[in-house]
Amino acid sequence: MSNPLQDWALDPADITLTGTGLRRPECVLAQPSGDLWVADLGGGVQHIAPDGRQRVIRPLDGPGPFAPDKNPNIDGNQGFSLPNGICFDSDGDFVIANFGTNLIEHLTRDGHRTLVTDTVTWPDGTMRPIGKANFPAIDAEGRLWFTVTSSAHAWTKRPAPLEADGYIAVIDDWAPGSAGTARVVATDLGGTNEMRFSADGRWLYVAETGADHITRFRVGRNATLTDREVYGPQRLGGGPDGFAFDAHGNLWTTLIGQDRLIAITPRGDVVTIWQDGDPAAKALAADTADPDDAGIGTTLGAKPGDGLAPRMASITFGGPDLRTVYVGSLNGTSLPTFRSPVPGAPLPHWS
Repeated sequence: MSNPLQDWALDPADITLTGTGLRRPECVLAQPSGDLWVADLGGGVQHIAPDGRQRVIRPLDGPGPFAPDKNPNIDGNQGFSLPNGICFDSDGDFVIANFGTNLIEHLTRDGHRTLVTDTVTWPDGTMRPIGKANFPAIDAEGRLWFTVTSSAHAWTKRPAPLEADGYIAVIDDWAPGSAGTARVVATDLGGTNEMRFSADGRWLYVAETGADHITRFRVGRNATLTDREVYGPQRLGGGPDGFAFDAHGNLWTTLIGQDRLIAITPRGDVVTIWQDGDPAAKALAADTADPDDAGIGTTLGAKPGDGLAPRMASITFGGPDLRTVYVGSLNGTSLPTFRSPVPGAPLPHWS
């Protein structure tokens, strides 16, 4: 069977915009109903209904502080609440990786917040603060996993090359609305970002933004991760951030340092789907970036605000046929939206 992306090119004229006035719409969840749920700089989750109406679900029971309305620092160094990655729990409420306060949180649709954890146990038995919590995911057995981009200390030293001190952790016995004990299961990752499980649950894929590639692990009993390997090219040229699989097995990922959407085919080839923004500015960012920091560093050098999805961060398949693509970003105020020639692979909440 031929790859549906092989002879297909996205026409920028076919891109529409979904939502208005969004604030740091880094992560997007879609449901079969047409409802969209988007991480919001105001400390919660923005709901975009199928008819276009919007409302923000914000914690009613703390804690803040929350981002200022003007000129907020969106990179997580100011200490205010900064929802980054979000996922559904079994009840349809939200688990939030808070990049600003360095916490894993739970938020119900009626605004009640619970702390899941603010610490993690390392293999040597020490308990430490989480660091820059990035993205949560729940597996088929109900275990809560999350990625951490870097320690809070290392993150403050940017734009120096990001240390490879990111990691993946898991909470084995978590239940919605409760606290849990997290343990580290993979270390020495470069700018750990979004992660996804394969359809059969045997592999865990993770974006190493700072290392500029996708990595995968074999998932074993008791949430062990082994057989670490790079999936696709060793360098993608812009820092993969968010990603999703389609039904053909292509891995679509955003390159946040280049505002580019690409796909890694099952054969390991790279297909460019969309290059947003000013190409000259992106080329300059790539030419002047530190070669040892091809992921995080390039986004700091890129020209912000010059495209539809500035600092392009995530990709989500939705619509009734899973062929509608929504693109999230750090600096955008809407979600660029277009139709795909191949449906996305359904996530666990889609059924």
